[in-house]
Amino acid sequence: MMRKSVILGALAAVVTGPALAADLGIAINIAQPGFFGQLEIGAVPPPPAPALIFPQPVVAVRDRGYDGGPIYLRVPPGYERHWAHHCAEYNACGRPVYFVRDEWYQHEYVPRYQENRRLEEVRRGPPREERREERPEEWRGDERNHDDKGRDHDRDHDRD
Repeated sequence: MMRKSVILGALAAVVTGPALAADLGIAINIAQPGFFGQLEIGAVPPPPAPALIFPQPVVAVRDRGYDGGPIYLRVPPGYERHWAHHCAEYNACGRPVYFVRDEWYQHEYVPRYQENRRLEEVRRGPPREERREERPEEWRGDERNHDDKGRDHDRDHDRD
C-alpha cells in the first residue's frame, strides 16, 4: 500500500512538474547574471575586434532578403561553433551576427550599460504618483450625470 502511494506521488510529480515550471516565466535582462542574447549597441560603443570571437559576422542561413546591419550577441560557450543549430533561439537566422567574448561583456559592456541606465533614470526624474482628486461634497452622490467640473448633465439638457 505504501509502495503504491510513493509510485503515485512520483508519477504525479513527473506529470505536473513541467506544467509548474512553465508557469514560472523567468525573465533575465541585459546586464543580469545568466543573460544571453542580443546586446543594445548604441549608447555603448561596438566592441573592438579583440572582443569578438570571430573577426567577421557569422550568418547561419543565407537570407537574400535581409539587408540590415549586424547584431551583437552573447551566447553560451560553444553555440557560436554550431550556430545553425541555435540561431532560431535568438531570432537571428539569416542575420549577420558578431559574437562577443564574455570578458568584454562582463568588464566593458555591463558597467557602461548600467551607467547609461542610471543616467536615463536621473534625467527622467522620480516617477510621478498618480493621485485621485477628492471631489467636493456637493459632487458626491449620483455621479453618473455629472462631469468633472460638477455640472449636472440632466439639468443642462433640460434647459436646451
